[in-house]
Amino acid sequence: MALTTTLPGPTTAQALEAILTGAETAAPIWAETTAEERASALHHVADRLDDAAERLIEVAHEETHLTGARLQGELKRTTFQLRLFAEMVAEGSHTDARIDYADPDWGMGPRPDIRRRLEPMGPVLVFAGSNFPFAFSVAGGDTSSALAAGCPVILKAHSGHPRLSAMTAAIVSGALEEAGAPAGVFSIIFGTESGRVALMDERVKASSFTGSIPGGRALLDIANARPEPIPFYGELGSVNPTFVTRKAAKARGEQIAHEFVDSYTLGAGQFCTKPGILLVPAASGMVESLADIQHPAPATLLNDRIQSGYVDALERLAQHPDVTPLVTASGAYDAPPAPTLMHTTAASVLADPQALIAECFGPAALVVSYYNESELLDVARVIDGQLTATIHGEEDDEIAPELIRLLSRKAGRLLWNQWPTGVSVTYAQHHGGPYPASTSSSSTSVGTAAIFRFLRPVAYQGMPQHLLPQELQDGNPLEISRRVNGVQQL
Repeated sequence: MALTTTLPGPTTAQALEAILTGAETAAPIWAETTAEERASALHHVADRLDDAAERLIEVAHEETHLTGARLQGELKRTTFQLRLFAEMVAEGSHTDARIDYADPDWGMGPRPDIRRRLEPMGPVLVFAGSNFPFAFSVAGGDTSSALAAGCPVILKAHSGHPRLSAMTAAIVSGALEEAGAPAGVFSIIFGTESGRVALMDERVKASSFTGSIPGGRALLDIANARPEPIPFYGELGSVNPTFVTRKAAKARGEQIAHEFVDSYTLGAGQFCTKPGILLVPAASGMVESLADIQHPAPATLLNDRIQSGYVDALERLAQHPDVTPLVTASGAYDAPPAPTLMHTTAASVLADPQALIAECFGPAALVVSYYNESELLDVARVIDGQLTATIHGEEDDEIAPELIRLLSRKAGRLLWNQWPTGVSVTYAQHHGGPYPASTSSSSTSVGTAAIFRFLRPVAYQGMPQHLLPQELQDGNPLEISRRVNGVQQL
Protein backbone atom coordinates (compact mmCIF):
# COMPACT_ATOMS: atom_id res chain seq x y z
CA MET A 1 0.00 0.00 0.00
CA ALA A 2 1.43 3.40 -0.99
CA LEU A 3 1.70 5.82 1.90
CA THR A 4 1.56 9.49 0.97
CA THR A 5 3.54 12.14 2.82
CA THR A 6 1.85 15.06 1.07
CA LEU A 7 0.54 17.77 3.35
CA PRO A 8 -3.28 17.58 3.07
CA GLY A 9 -5.39 20.69 2.67
CA PRO A 10 -8.77 21.50 4.26
CA THR A 11 -11.66 19.26 3.26
CA THR A 12 -13.94 20.94 0.74
CA ALA A 13 -17.67 21.31 1.29
CA GLN A 14 -18.34 18.93 -1.59
CA ALA A 15 -15.99 16.27 -0.20
CA LEU A 16 -17.46 16.63 3.28
CA GLU A 17 -20.98 16.12 1.95
CA ALA A 18 -19.87 12.92 0.22
CA ILE A 19 -18.23 11.70 3.45
CA LEU A 20 -21.34 12.39 5.52
CA THR A 21 -23.53 10.66 2.97
CA GLY A 22 -21.18 7.69 2.89
CA ALA A 23 -21.18 7.37 6.67
CA GLU A 24 -24.98 7.51 6.78
CA THR A 25 -25.21 4.80 4.11
CA ALA A 26 -22.66 2.59 5.85
CA ALA A 27 -24.24 2.90 9.30
CA PRO A 28 -27.02 0.27 9.04
CA ILE A 29 -24.75 -2.11 7.11
CA TRP A 30 -21.89 -1.91 9.62
CA ALA A 31 -24.32 -2.16 12.55
CA GLU A 32 -25.66 -5.45 11.22
CA THR A 33 -22.29 -7.10 10.69
CA THR A 34 -21.66 -10.09 12.90
CA ALA A 35 -19.39 -9.87 15.91
CA GLU A 36 -16.89 -12.10 14.14
CA GLU A 37 -16.83 -9.88 11.05
CA ARG A 38 -16.33 -6.72 13.07
CA ALA A 39 -13.64 -8.30 15.23
CA SER A 40 -11.83 -9.57 12.16
CA ALA A 41 -11.84 -6.10 10.64
CA LEU A 42 -10.35 -4.56 13.79
CA HIS A 43 -7.62 -7.21 13.86
CA HIS A 44 -6.87 -6.47 10.21
CA VAL A 45 -6.49 -2.74 10.91
CA ALA A 46 -4.10 -3.52 13.77
CA ASP A 47 -2.04 -5.84 11.57
CA ARG A 48 -1.73 -3.28 8.78
CA LEU A 49 -0.63 -0.58 11.22
CA ASP A 50 2.02 -2.90 12.62
CA ASP A 51 3.20 -3.63 9.07
CA ALA A 52 3.70 0.09 8.42
CA ALA A 53 5.21 0.89 11.82
CA GLU A 54 8.65 2.01 10.62
CA ARG A 55 7.33 4.61 8.17
CA LEU A 56 4.57 5.79 10.49
CA ILE A 57 7.00 6.36 13.34
CA GLU A 58 9.37 8.23 11.04
CA VAL A 59 6.69 10.71 10.00
CA ALA A 60 5.30 10.96 13.55
CA HIS A 61 8.75 11.95 14.83
CA GLU A 62 9.10 14.59 12.12
CA GLU A 63 5.76 16.20 12.97
CA THR A 64 5.62 15.86 16.78
CA HIS A 65 9.29 15.79 17.95
CA LEU A 66 8.45 12.79 20.15
CA THR A 67 11.20 10.17 20.46
CA GLY A 68 11.22 6.99 18.43
CA ALA A 69 11.01 4.86 21.56
CA ARG A 70 7.97 6.77 22.83
CA LEU A 71 6.24 6.53 19.45
CA GLN A 72 7.03 2.84 19.10
CA GLY A 73 5.43 2.16 22.49
CA GLU A 74 2.43 4.29 21.62
CA LEU A 75 1.83 2.52 18.33
CA LYS A 76 2.00 -0.80 20.16
CA ARG A 77 -0.63 0.52 22.59
CA THR A 78 -2.80 1.57 19.64
CA THR A 79 -2.79 -1.81 17.95
CA PHE A 80 -3.22 -3.54 21.32
CA GLN A 81 -6.43 -1.65 22.05
CA LEU A 82 -7.77 -2.39 18.56
CA ARG A 83 -7.28 -6.10 19.24
CA LEU A 84 -8.71 -5.80 22.76
CA PHE A 85 -11.92 -4.26 21.40
CA ALA A 86 -12.03 -7.02 18.80
CA GLU A 87 -11.94 -9.61 21.57
CA MET A 88 -14.66 -7.78 23.49
CA VAL A 89 -16.96 -7.61 20.47
CA ALA A 90 -16.44 -11.29 19.71
CA GLU A 91 -17.29 -12.16 23.33
CA GLY A 92 -20.57 -10.22 23.12
CA SER A 93 -20.99 -8.77 26.60
CA HIS A 94 -20.94 -5.21 25.21
CA THR A 95 -24.56 -5.65 24.08
CA ASP A 96 -25.67 -5.93 27.75
CA ALA A 97 -28.46 -8.29 26.68
CA ARG A 98 -31.36 -8.52 29.16
CA ILE A 99 -34.45 -10.68 29.00
CA ASP A 100 -37.51 -10.43 31.24
CA TYR A 101 -40.00 -13.17 30.41
CA ALA A 102 -43.71 -12.43 30.71
CA ASP A 103 -44.82 -12.88 34.31
CA PRO A 104 -48.53 -12.62 35.27
CA ASP A 105 -47.55 -12.61 38.96
CA TRP A 106 -45.01 -9.78 38.80
CA GLY A 107 -45.12 -7.67 41.98
CA MET A 108 -46.53 -4.50 40.43
CA GLY A 109 -48.94 -6.32 38.14
CA PRO A 110 -48.66 -8.61 35.09
CA ARG A 111 -45.35 -8.12 33.26
CA PRO A 112 -45.03 -8.39 29.46
CA ASP A 113 -42.11 -10.06 27.72
CA ILE A 114 -39.42 -7.37 27.44
CA ARG A 115 -35.95 -7.82 25.97
CA ARG A 116 -33.24 -5.17 25.80
CA ARG A 117 -29.84 -4.76 24.19
CA LEU A 118 -27.42 -1.97 23.32
CA GLU A 119 -27.25 -0.97 19.66
CA PRO A 120 -24.97 1.33 17.60
CA MET A 121 -25.87 5.02 17.61
CA GLY A 122 -24.85 5.76 14.03
CA PRO A 123 -22.04 7.86 12.53
CA VAL A 124 -19.55 9.20 15.11
CA LEU A 125 -17.40 12.30 14.65
CA VAL A 126 -14.03 11.90 16.38
CA PHE A 127 -11.82 14.94 17.04
CA ALA A 128 -8.25 13.65 17.29
CA GLY A 129 -5.88 14.73 20.06
CA SER A 130 -2.39 16.15 19.56
CA ASN A 131 -0.29 14.75 22.40
CA PHE A 132 -0.74 11.08 21.44
CA PRO A 133 -0.47 11.01 17.63
CA PHE A 134 -1.33 7.32 17.54
CA ALA A 135 -3.28 6.33 20.67
CA PHE A 136 -5.61 9.36 20.75
CA SER A 137 -5.59 10.20 17.07
CA VAL A 138 -6.70 8.61 13.81
CA ALA A 139 -6.70 4.95 14.90
CA GLY A 140 -6.88 5.67 18.61
CA GLY A 141 -9.24 4.64 21.36
CA ASP A 142 -12.20 6.71 20.17
CA THR A 143 -12.00 5.33 16.65
CA SER A 144 -11.48 1.72 17.74
CA SER A 145 -14.28 1.82 20.31
CA ALA A 146 -16.74 3.44 17.88
CA LEU A 147 -15.94 0.96 15.11
CA ALA A 148 -16.22 -1.89 17.60
CA ALA A 149 -19.62 -0.59 18.65
CA GLY A 150 -20.78 -0.80 15.04
CA CYS A 151 -20.61 2.92 14.23
CA PRO A 152 -18.99 4.52 11.16
CA VAL A 153 -16.27 7.03 12.07
CA ILE A 154 -15.57 10.44 10.59
CA LEU A 155 -12.17 11.44 11.93
CA LYS A 156 -11.33 15.15 12.25
CA ALA A 157 -7.53 15.21 11.96
CA HIS A 158 -5.48 17.28 14.37
CA SER A 159 -3.48 20.11 12.81
CA GLY A 160 -0.40 19.09 14.80
CA HIS A 161 0.34 16.00 12.69
CA PRO A 162 -1.53 16.21 9.36
CA ARG A 163 0.78 14.04 7.25
CA LEU A 164 0.78 11.27 9.85
CA SER A 165 -3.02 11.55 10.04
CA ALA A 166 -3.38 11.14 6.29
CA MET A 167 -1.03 8.15 6.25
CA THR A 168 -2.75 6.44 9.17
CA ALA A 169 -6.18 7.07 7.66
CA ALA A 170 -5.10 5.51 4.38
CA ILE A 171 -4.01 2.38 6.24
CA VAL A 172 -7.22 2.19 8.28
CA SER A 173 -9.44 2.72 5.22
CA GLY A 174 -7.51 0.19 3.15
CA ALA A 175 -7.56 -2.42 5.90
CA LEU A 176 -11.29 -2.04 6.45
CA GLU A 177 -11.92 -2.36 2.72
CA GLU A 178 -9.77 -5.50 2.57
CA ALA A 179 -11.75 -6.91 5.49
CA GLY A 180 -15.04 -6.40 3.65
CA ALA A 181 -16.33 -3.41 5.60
CA PRO A 182 -18.80 -1.19 3.72
CA ALA A 183 -17.61 1.93 1.92
CA GLY A 184 -17.97 5.01 4.11
CA VAL A 185 -17.37 3.22 7.40
CA PHE A 186 -14.23 5.31 8.00
CA SER A 187 -13.24 8.71 6.59
CA ILE A 188 -10.92 11.55 7.53
CA ILE A 189 -11.51 15.29 7.27
CA PHE A 190 -9.16 18.25 7.68
CA GLY A 191 -9.71 21.82 8.80
CA THR A 192 -11.49 23.56 11.70
CA GLU A 193 -14.48 24.55 9.58
CA SER A 194 -15.08 21.03 8.30
CA GLY A 195 -15.12 19.76 11.88
CA ARG A 196 -17.64 22.42 12.92
CA VAL A 197 -19.91 21.73 9.95
CA ALA A 198 -19.77 17.97 10.50
CA LEU A 199 -20.62 18.37 14.19
CA MET A 200 -23.74 20.33 13.25
CA ASP A 201 -24.87 17.83 10.61
CA GLU A 202 -27.92 15.76 11.51
CA ARG A 203 -26.32 12.59 10.15
CA VAL A 204 -23.73 12.63 12.95
CA LYS A 205 -25.17 10.96 16.06
CA ALA A 206 -22.33 11.28 18.61
CA SER A 207 -18.93 12.93 18.92
CA SER A 208 -15.75 12.65 20.96
CA PHE A 209 -12.86 15.03 21.61
CA THR A 210 -9.47 15.17 23.30
CA GLY A 211 -7.96 18.59 23.89
CA SER A 212 -8.21 21.87 25.73
CA ILE A 213 -11.04 23.16 27.92
CA PRO A 214 -11.87 26.14 25.66
CA GLY A 215 -11.87 24.04 22.49
CA GLY A 216 -13.86 21.23 24.05
CA ARG A 217 -16.38 23.58 25.60
CA ALA A 218 -16.97 25.33 22.26
CA LEU A 219 -17.68 22.00 20.57
CA LEU A 220 -19.88 20.84 23.47
CA ASP A 221 -22.00 23.96 23.09
CA ILE A 222 -22.39 23.29 19.35
CA ALA A 223 -23.43 19.68 20.00
CA ASN A 224 -25.99 20.81 22.59
CA ALA A 225 -27.35 23.64 20.44
CA ARG A 226 -28.26 21.39 17.48
CA PRO A 227 -31.96 20.88 16.74
CA GLU A 228 -31.21 17.29 17.73
CA PRO A 229 -28.58 17.50 20.51
CA ILE A 230 -26.13 14.61 20.52
CA PRO A 231 -23.82 13.05 23.10
CA PHE A 232 -20.45 14.82 23.15
CA TYR A 233 -17.68 13.03 24.99
CA GLY A 234 -14.88 15.51 25.61
CA GLU A 235 -11.72 14.81 27.59
CA LEU A 236 -10.51 18.30 28.49
CA GLY A 237 -8.20 19.57 31.25
CA SER A 238 -6.87 18.37 34.59
CA VAL A 239 -4.16 19.30 37.11
CA ASN A 240 -4.22 15.85 38.76
CA PRO A 241 -3.38 16.89 42.34
CA THR A 242 -1.09 14.71 44.46
CA PHE A 243 -1.45 14.70 48.25
CA VAL A 244 1.46 13.58 50.45
CA THR A 245 0.63 12.84 54.08
CA ARG A 246 3.01 13.58 56.94
CA LYS A 247 3.68 9.93 57.58
CA ALA A 248 4.46 9.24 53.94
CA ALA A 249 6.79 12.24 53.77
CA LYS A 250 8.63 11.06 56.87
CA ALA A 251 8.91 7.47 55.64
CA ARG A 252 9.98 8.15 52.03
CA GLY A 253 9.82 11.84 51.25
CA GLU A 254 12.96 11.91 49.10
CA GLN A 255 11.79 8.91 47.07
CA ILE A 256 8.42 10.55 46.44
CA ALA A 257 10.16 13.75 45.38
CA HIS A 258 12.30 11.93 42.80
CA GLU A 259 9.29 10.00 41.48
CA PHE A 260 7.29 13.20 41.20
CA VAL A 261 9.97 14.85 39.07
CA ASP A 262 10.06 11.80 36.81
CA SER A 263 6.27 11.90 36.46
CA TYR A 264 5.65 15.60 35.87
CA THR A 265 8.46 15.86 33.30
CA LEU A 266 7.53 12.66 31.45
CA GLY A 267 6.96 13.46 27.79
CA ALA A 268 7.90 17.10 28.52
CA GLY A 269 4.81 17.35 30.73
CA GLN A 270 2.46 16.85 27.79
CA PHE A 271 0.26 14.22 29.42
CA CYS A 272 -3.32 15.00 30.40
CA THR A 273 -2.62 12.98 33.58
CA LYS A 274 0.55 14.90 34.53
CA PRO A 275 0.63 15.58 38.29
CA GLY A 276 0.51 19.38 38.13
CA ILE A 277 0.17 20.07 41.85
CA LEU A 278 2.05 18.38 44.71
CA LEU A 279 0.98 19.04 48.30
CA VAL A 280 3.70 18.33 50.87
CA PRO A 281 4.21 18.97 54.61
CA ALA A 282 6.02 22.26 55.18
CA ALA A 283 8.54 20.88 57.67
CA SER A 284 9.24 17.62 55.87
CA GLY A 285 12.27 18.71 53.86
CA MET A 286 10.53 17.69 50.62
CA VAL A 287 10.56 21.22 49.21
CA GLU A 288 14.32 21.35 49.71
CA SER A 289 14.72 17.90 48.14
CA LEU A 290 12.73 18.96 45.09
CA ALA A 291 14.90 22.04 44.67
CA ASP A 292 18.06 19.91 44.63
CA ILE A 293 16.93 17.17 42.24
CA GLN A 294 18.55 17.12 38.82
CA HIS A 295 15.85 17.75 36.23
CA PRO A 296 15.90 16.39 32.67
CA ALA A 297 17.15 18.46 29.76
CA PRO A 298 14.69 20.62 27.80
CA ALA A 299 12.60 18.78 25.21
CA THR A 300 10.81 20.26 22.22
CA LEU A 301 7.04 20.48 22.67
CA LEU A 302 4.59 19.04 20.17
CA ASN A 303 3.95 22.18 18.17
CA ASP A 304 4.12 25.97 18.23
CA ARG A 305 0.59 26.36 19.57
CA ILE A 306 1.31 24.16 22.58
CA GLN A 307 4.60 25.98 23.13
CA SER A 308 2.93 29.41 23.18
CA GLY A 309 0.06 28.18 25.34
CA TYR A 310 2.52 26.69 27.82
CA VAL A 311 4.53 29.90 28.06
CA ASP A 312 1.35 31.93 28.64
CA ALA A 313 0.15 29.58 31.40
CA LEU A 314 3.56 29.50 33.09
CA GLU A 315 3.85 33.28 33.01
CA ARG A 316 0.43 33.66 34.63
CA LEU A 317 1.43 31.24 37.37
CA ALA A 318 4.84 32.84 37.94
CA GLN A 319 3.33 36.33 38.17
CA HIS A 320 0.94 35.38 40.97
CA PRO A 321 1.93 37.33 44.11
CA ASP A 322 1.87 34.20 46.30
CA VAL A 323 3.99 32.06 43.97
CA THR A 324 7.79 31.88 44.17
CA PRO A 325 10.26 29.98 41.96
CA LEU A 326 11.59 26.68 43.26
CA VAL A 327 13.35 25.22 40.20
CA THR A 328 13.71 27.61 37.29
CA ALA A 329 16.36 27.55 34.60
CA SER A 330 17.24 30.44 32.33
CA GLY A 331 15.51 28.59 29.51
CA ALA A 332 12.17 28.09 31.26
CA TYR A 333 10.33 30.07 28.59
CA ASP A 334 12.48 29.04 25.65
CA ALA A 335 11.69 26.59 22.89
CA PRO A 336 12.39 23.94 24.03
CA PRO A 337 11.51 24.92 27.60
CA ALA A 338 13.49 23.79 30.64
CA PRO A 339 11.40 22.04 33.36
CA THR A 340 10.11 24.43 36.03
CA LEU A 341 8.80 24.08 39.57
CA MET A 342 6.95 26.86 41.37
CA HIS A 343 6.09 27.02 45.08
CA THR A 344 3.20 28.34 47.17
CA THR A 345 1.25 27.46 50.30
CA ALA A 346 -2.02 25.68 50.89
CA ALA A 347 -3.42 28.88 52.41
CA SER A 348 -2.70 30.72 49.16
CA VAL A 349 -4.34 27.97 47.10
CA LEU A 350 -7.44 28.14 49.28
CA ALA A 351 -7.52 31.93 48.94
CA ASP A 352 -7.29 31.87 45.13
CA PRO A 353 -8.06 28.38 43.80
CA GLN A 354 -9.13 29.53 40.35
CA ALA A 355 -5.71 31.01 39.60
CA LEU A 356 -3.53 28.41 41.29
CA ILE A 357 -5.41 25.20 40.46
CA ALA A 358 -5.00 25.63 36.72
CA GLU A 359 -3.56 23.32 34.09
CA CYS A 360 -0.14 24.23 32.71
CA PHE A 361 0.30 21.82 29.82
CA GLY A 362 4.04 21.25 29.63
CA PRO A 363 7.07 20.67 31.91
CA ALA A 364 5.95 22.72 34.90
CA ALA A 365 4.25 22.01 38.23
CA LEU A 366 3.29 23.74 41.45
CA VAL A 367 4.55 22.53 44.83
CA VAL A 368 2.21 23.45 47.70
CA SER A 369 3.37 23.44 51.34
CA TYR A 370 0.81 22.78 54.06
CA TYR A 371 1.18 23.29 57.80
CA ASN A 372 -1.81 21.39 59.12
CA GLU A 373 -2.82 18.08 57.60
CA SER A 374 -6.44 19.21 57.65
CA GLU A 375 -5.48 21.59 54.83
CA LEU A 376 -5.32 18.55 52.54
CA LEU A 377 -9.05 18.09 53.11
CA ASP A 378 -9.69 21.79 52.53
CA VAL A 379 -7.87 21.70 49.20
CA ALA A 380 -9.69 18.52 48.21
CA ARG A 381 -12.96 20.36 48.78
CA VAL A 382 -12.12 23.31 46.51
CA ILE A 383 -10.59 21.54 43.51
CA ASP A 384 -12.81 21.11 40.48
CA GLY A 385 -13.27 17.99 38.36
CA GLN A 386 -10.11 15.98 37.70
CA LEU A 387 -9.06 12.99 35.66
CA THR A 388 -6.97 11.71 38.55
CA ALA A 389 -6.12 12.41 42.18
CA THR A 390 -3.21 10.74 43.96
CA ILE A 391 -2.50 10.05 47.61
CA HIS A 392 0.92 9.12 48.92
CA GLY A 393 0.24 7.85 52.39
CA GLU A 394 0.63 5.09 54.93
CA GLU A 395 -2.07 2.50 55.60
CA ASP A 396 -2.61 3.76 59.16
CA ASP A 397 -3.02 7.42 58.10
CA GLU A 398 -6.04 8.71 59.98
CA ILE A 399 -6.73 11.30 57.29
CA ALA A 400 -6.81 8.76 54.45
CA PRO A 401 -10.48 7.61 54.63
CA GLU A 402 -11.89 11.16 54.57
CA LEU A 403 -9.41 12.31 51.93
CA ILE A 404 -10.34 9.38 49.70
CA ARG A 405 -14.03 10.08 50.22
CA LEU A 406 -13.62 13.72 49.19
CA LEU A 407 -11.42 12.98 46.20
CA SER A 408 -13.74 10.26 44.91
CA ARG A 409 -16.27 13.03 44.32
CA LYS A 410 -13.78 15.11 42.34
CA ALA A 411 -11.78 12.65 40.20
CA GLY A 412 -12.40 9.73 37.89
CA ARG A 413 -9.37 7.72 39.03
CA LEU A 414 -7.80 7.66 42.50
CA LEU A 415 -4.26 6.38 42.99
CA TRP A 416 -2.56 5.19 46.17
CA ASN A 417 1.26 5.43 46.28
CA GLN A 418 1.50 5.40 42.49
CA TRP A 419 1.66 8.05 39.75
CA PRO A 420 -1.08 9.01 37.27
CA THR A 421 1.05 9.27 34.13
CA GLY A 422 0.46 6.09 32.19
CA VAL A 423 -3.18 5.11 31.58
CA SER A 424 -3.29 1.37 31.08
CA VAL A 425 -5.80 0.03 28.54
CA THR A 426 -7.76 -2.48 30.64
CA TYR A 427 -11.28 -3.68 31.35
CA ALA A 428 -11.58 -1.69 34.61
CA GLN A 429 -9.86 1.52 33.49
CA HIS A 430 -11.65 4.86 33.78
CA HIS A 431 -10.30 7.94 32.02
CA GLY A 432 -12.70 10.77 32.67
CA GLY A 433 -14.04 12.80 35.55
CA PRO A 434 -16.38 15.60 36.57
CA TYR A 435 -16.28 18.73 34.43
CA PRO A 436 -13.91 20.24 33.33
CA ALA A 437 -11.90 17.01 33.26
CA SER A 438 -14.50 15.65 30.87
CA THR A 439 -17.94 16.58 29.59
CA SER A 440 -19.48 13.27 30.67
CA SER A 441 -18.22 12.01 34.01
CA SER A 442 -19.99 8.65 33.62
CA SER A 443 -17.98 7.70 30.51
CA THR A 444 -14.37 6.77 29.83
CA SER A 445 -12.19 7.31 26.78
CA VAL A 446 -9.72 4.55 27.73
CA GLY A 447 -10.43 0.88 28.38
CA THR A 448 -13.08 -1.46 27.05
CA ALA A 449 -15.90 0.47 28.77
CA ALA A 450 -15.29 3.22 26.18
CA ILE A 451 -17.46 1.25 23.75
CA PHE A 452 -20.61 2.14 25.73
CA ARG A 453 -20.33 5.80 24.69
CA PHE A 454 -21.49 4.86 21.19
CA LEU A 455 -24.28 2.41 22.03
CA ARG A 456 -27.86 3.12 23.03
CA PRO A 457 -30.44 0.80 24.61
CA VAL A 458 -33.43 -0.54 22.67
CA ALA A 459 -36.14 -2.64 24.34
CA TYR A 460 -38.29 -5.11 22.36
CA GLN A 461 -41.67 -5.90 23.93
CA GLY A 462 -43.83 -8.85 22.92
CA MET A 463 -41.77 -9.45 19.80
CA PRO A 464 -41.97 -12.77 17.87
CA GLN A 465 -38.81 -14.84 18.19
CA HIS A 466 -37.79 -14.67 14.55
CA LEU A 467 -38.01 -10.88 14.57
CA LEU A 468 -35.76 -10.45 17.61
CA PRO A 469 -32.02 -9.72 17.39
CA GLN A 470 -30.06 -12.91 17.94
CA GLU A 471 -28.69 -11.61 21.24
CA LEU A 472 -32.24 -11.69 22.62
CA GLN A 473 -33.61 -14.90 21.14
CA ASP A 474 -34.48 -17.94 23.25
CA GLY A 475 -31.77 -20.56 23.35
CA ASN A 476 -29.01 -17.92 23.31
CA PRO A 477 -27.82 -18.73 19.75
CA LEU A 478 -24.76 -16.49 20.08
CA GLU A 479 -23.80 -18.05 23.43
CA ILE A 480 -23.18 -14.70 25.11
CA SER A 481 -23.57 -13.54 28.70
CA ARG A 482 -27.13 -12.34 29.35
CA ARG A 483 -29.24 -11.21 32.30
CA VAL A 484 -32.42 -13.30 32.35
CA ASN A 485 -35.18 -12.46 34.81
CA GLY A 486 -32.65 -10.43 36.76
CA VAL A 487 -30.06 -13.22 37.02
CA GLN A 488 -26.76 -12.96 35.13
CA GLN A 489 -26.18 -16.04 33.03
CA LEU A 490 -22.70 -16.67 31.67
